Amino acid sequence: MNDCQDKIVAIVPAAGIGSRMGAEIPKQYLLIDEKTILQLTLELLLTHPQIDHVVVALHPQDQFFNSLPLSSHPKLHTVVGGSERADSVLACLKHLGDDCWAMVHDAARPCLTHGDIDKLIASRQHFPQGAILAAPVRDTMKRGNVDGTVKETVCRERLWHALTPQLFPASVLKGNLEQALAQQANITDEASAMEWAGVSPGLVDGRVDNIKITHPDDLLLAGLFLGNANSLER
Repeated sequence: MNDCQDKIVAIVPAAGIGSRMGAEIPKQYLLIDEKTILQLTLELLLTHPQIDHVVVALHPQDQFFNSLPLSSHPKLHTVVGGSERADSVLACLKHLGDDCWAMVHDAARPCLTHGDIDKLIASRQHFPQGAILAAPVRDTMKRGNVDGTVKETVCRERLWHALTPQLFPASVLKGNLEQALAQQANITDEASAMEWAGVSPGLVDGRVDNIKITHPDDLLLAGLFLGNANSLER
């Protein structure tokens, strides 16, 4: 790879409202130890030596971002996001050059480690079309009926929990997202857009504490994980 192709830009879709949290403000602005979730996430990305820039997609009526201490960071840029995650990611991609890699990370995953970012970046040697952080499924999996009962047990062999970041060549991801959205495909993450286009992304084994804060209980759990950061390499 040449230097131009090595450039990595982190993309953070942060235009959602996080309705499942039941909070009065978007979940990315809830506090963990006096810092917002979004600030913790951005600090982790901005301090990684191989990430050149970070682009954040915000809700058009966002009233909180400018109050963050790092809102004017020279490596940080913002764009107006869309109603869905894919729309926000695409808005960020339109501000990137075609010769870089896009590393998309959930705003509500503040427990990511630099070590996992290193592993994902290094995986480009094995997965030149891109890869995602993921964790093997460890629990017994059940498929349910509409009435809330168990329909069947699902074999967990080769099943993975998709995590973020997800890392792909920016121009390829942009084209696949645009085409998939135009065809009204069900795109739940960046890997699903690549899969829709016939690409098989690599799976990079990531840490299980890289949780996404979705429900109120997740705030406490994330706080515990982050509280152990001084004794564990992050």
